[in-house]
Amino acid sequence: MANQFTEILKKYWGYDSFRPLQEEIITSVANGYDTLALMPTGGGKSITFQVPAMAKPGICLVITPLIALMKDQVENLRTRGIKAYAIYTGMTQHEVGLALDNSINDPDTKFLYCSPERLGSEMFLAKVKQMNVNLLAVDESHCISQWGYDFRPSYLEIAKIRALLPGVPVLAVTATATPQVVDDIQERLEFKKKNVFRKSFERKNLIYLVREVDDKLRHMLRIIGHIQGTGIVYVRSRSKTKEISDFLQQNGISADFYHAGLTTEVRDEKQTAWKSGATRVIVATNAFGMGIDKPDVRFVIHIDLPDTLEAYFQEAGRAGRDEKQAFAIMLYNKSDKMTLQQRTAQTFPPIETIKNIYECVANYCQVPIGGGKGLGFDFDMSLFVSTYKQSKAVVHNSLKILQQCGYIDYSEDVNNPARLMFIVGRDDLYKYKTAGQRDDDIIKFILRTTSGVFSEYRPIDEALIARSLNCPRQVIYEFLLKLARDKIISYIPQKSLPQIYYPEERLPLKALYFGPDRYLNRKELYVEKIDAVIRYATEHECRVQQLLHYFGMTDVPMCGTCDVCTSRHETNLTEYEFQSIKSLIDHQIATCPTTISDLPDKIGKEPGKIGRVARWLLDNNQLAETDEGILKITEL
Repeated sequence: MANQFTEILKKYWGYDSFRPLQEEIITSVANGYDTLALMPTGGGKSITFQVPAMAKPGICLVITPLIALMKDQVENLRTRGIKAYAIYTGMTQHEVGLALDNSINDPDTKFLYCSPERLGSEMFLAKVKQMNVNLLAVDESHCISQWGYDFRPSYLEIAKIRALLPGVPVLAVTATATPQVVDDIQERLEFKKKNVFRKSFERKNLIYLVREVDDKLRHMLRIIGHIQGTGIVYVRSRSKTKEISDFLQQNGISADFYHAGLTTEVRDEKQTAWKSGATRVIVATNAFGMGIDKPDVRFVIHIDLPDTLEAYFQEAGRAGRDEKQAFAIMLYNKSDKMTLQQRTAQTFPPIETIKNIYECVANYCQVPIGGGKGLGFDFDMSLFVSTYKQSKAVVHNSLKILQQCGYIDYSEDVNNPARLMFIVGRDDLYKYKTAGQRDDDIIKFILRTTSGVFSEYRPIDEALIARSLNCPRQVIYEFLLKLARDKIISYIPQKSLPQIYYPEERLPLKALYFGPDRYLNRKELYVEKIDAVIRYATEHECRVQQLLHYFGMTDVPMCGTCDVCTSRHETNLTEYEFQSIKSLIDHQIATCPTTISDLPDKIGKEPGKIGRVARWLLDNNQLAETDEGILKITEL
């Protein structure tokens, strides 16, 4: 069977072999065992459920909360000739029904992605019973645990769906989980027995640094000046992304900004420019990074402290995926501690405030008490806060708590492209009388560039069509509306507004209940996680040891490369100089037998600094000498 997995990997993904631990996870799932896989960001989690699903008849049901990642994976599978569908907030009932029916009736369909909120839909559950499901994959599985940093009550429905799929194994995957969360995931997903595969979270090529500085922007400039290559600067607010991007540009650095409030088209343009190297630094909120696999990111800088070490570990882990040296840098000053602690009050508004927001949202969406179940609504945050005179932060955090309590689902991650499907056959389409050559050209362009439009809704890029046919985008939009009116196509225009979805009917305020596990306990957990971030930033302990201990890894040696470790030596060099010279020494030793006295001549610069670094490496057992005096690198 292992040969079959490798053949599938080669045929569809073009790889000759698996990454560490992937094959063991795949084999466990293929043997029918419930499996939990802990793999860091960029570790190839999706391969662990995609390959075994391809090896068996039937369809893999994938539960994930990340709409953007869901869309990306479906399109990625389709480009490899693998039929896949996705169901998420913002789709019409017709689209959802079509995707479900194709998942039941088309034997070539291999994957159905859906958001966890769909699991409570009676129609969805009825359709799942008719599917030949071969595997249940749960992405971001830490969301099922109330001890996780992003708990979602809709994940608790997954255990119920298992009852509809007897004998179907579950593969739960996540990038970060504490020991408590690891146990909770397996219990809540009703594993028959504990079965965890854990890839080491240690990244020896990634150097963690914390710098306590008053002027963060000036220090950031110095960092970017010292480190070559592309990077990410993470901040918390959307306005700050542009402010810092402008600051970098004013200082001669190619930079741009990115956040969830931008249109899909603009976000894609900025992301593409950064991935291609046209933009060197992207300044972003945490909306940037999911599903972006750029291997040569040389640095990730956090200007603002994150809420959790889980979030920090994932974001920092986007650096150095090519296994070459990279830096994860947190800039900290004493005011950050107070700012972080004040976030608790912002993140957990008073319960009466949350209830008021619930009522205002229902009025905004025109949902009566007892109504709304299974319905989704566009939600313009700016219009809402101006209409109801509320703080955007209070509204955002109230919606998140209401979501965690299961009263609504709030999705900012929508940005749905325009979609269409031809509802007439090709013969009837050819008989359709258009107004002129340009209309004919639009139809021909869509048919030539978009596959499957006669059997399912397919995304289209109206701007691309307009550029290709050299006409205004509005012309394309109006012609598509005309085709829809003439019942030639079913057309869904582009939508970028967030969505409010009601998994249950609207309740009267007196029926809303915020139990300890949904509010008070979550608030206490939030405080604990903030305290962990502050300890990481302030304690004089190896950064890698702190992070890995937090995730349950014991007996972790000091990394020897973080700011805490390097501050203990007496080379009188900055960490950037020290790491740069160490890299030169490592390369020289790896390519040519060298003695310590020969190093400065062979490297050819700064003999004093090279000698000091080499001596420190010897003293700290990172280098050793053979009997002949030849240097060799010691594995830590």
